[in-house]
Amino acid sequence: MILQGKRVLVTGGTGSLGKVLVRRILAGEVGLPSKLIVFSRDEAKQHDMRMGYLNRTVATDETIYRNFMNLLEFRIGDVRRFEDLVAALRGVEVVVNAAALKQVPACEYFPDQAVATNCLGALNLVRAVGEAAAPPETVLSVSTDKACKPVNVMGMTKALQEKIFIAAGVTNPRTRFVGVRYGNVLASRGSVIPLFHDQIRGGGPVTVTHPDMTRFLMSLDQAVDTIFAALRGACPGEIYVPRVPGARILDVARALVGERNVEIRVTGIRPGEKMHEILVSEEEGARTAARGAWMALRPMLPELLERCKEGDFAPVPLEGREYSSADDLLDLEGVRALLARHRLRLEDLEPGAKGELLR
Repeated sequence: MILQGKRVLVTGGTGSLGKVLVRRILAGEVGLPSKLIVFSRDEAKQHDMRMGYLNRTVATDETIYRNFMNLLEFRIGDVRRFEDLVAALRGVEVVVNAAALKQVPACEYFPDQAVATNCLGALNLVRAVGEAAAPPETVLSVSTDKACKPVNVMGMTKALQEKIFIAAGVTNPRTRFVGVRYGNVLASRGSVIPLFHDQIRGGGPVTVTHPDMTRFLMSLDQAVDTIFAALRGACPGEIYVPRVPGARILDVARALVGERNVEIRVTGIRPGEKMHEILVSEEEGARTAARGAWMALRPMLPELLERCKEGDFAPVPLEGREYSSADDLLDLEGVRALLARHRLRLEDLEPGAKGELLR
């Protein structure tokens, strides 16, 4: 059990991913840590998260609630502040870095802020790890498909963040630095599905930026599965990538609208948007290994490759192609089935449910 008895720090722990990750760690499915620290700069989100656990009454939540009372610690801090990370890292053995500025248009208008969180925050974490008397055993960074062949500020800063953590594995050999990279997470904060829900409730129109635009679709639980898989099996410097389907955003809109008399309107591509997202580039494909249900991008640095057993490399047959959201598209019926499976149709929601949906 990879987290049994460990002290675990989750930066950005009050975001959509962080909340599901914390819930599943508290459930004990990968071992029960001795302490789980949620680190973020938003006191209101920390308060809401704490109260959410205190107000749980469902019997199946008893284990999670009991572990919350005994194990969970909230720390207000910012990855932009080196001293905050130094304090949070004391005694920590596993770090999941989920802190990020991730809204593509916002990063286009405020690139300095994206650099401060996504890049300088990563450098602060690496420095804090390097200066720790007892550094963590593992640091895992959460990245995005937009980091692959980036065209926008968010993707560029996350691509640089990946490189910062990979290089840290050479200069800090006592710590295993690994990562995950995945695509759009269904119904996370700021994603398109909650927006479509609100637009449908308001009578429309439902706005789609381009009729042929595609995105990878995966659930928050699949994102957490990828994190757990990388914590279990990633070699130093490797980035785990899930194998997930893609879909046209137009089909997502159509599936949610259903038989309702609601207009779907094409509005044009927003600043920084790509037509199709990519999880593995052509160049990365040559050094991509199979890891069960995942792919692992092996590092370019020879010092890190030496720390992986040669038998660990089973090439993925990408045949010089990139792995794109346009490769394996669900049709409209497939999108409907996926939304139903994750209870993301309007008829699946509780009355008044808005914003992120932690499925």
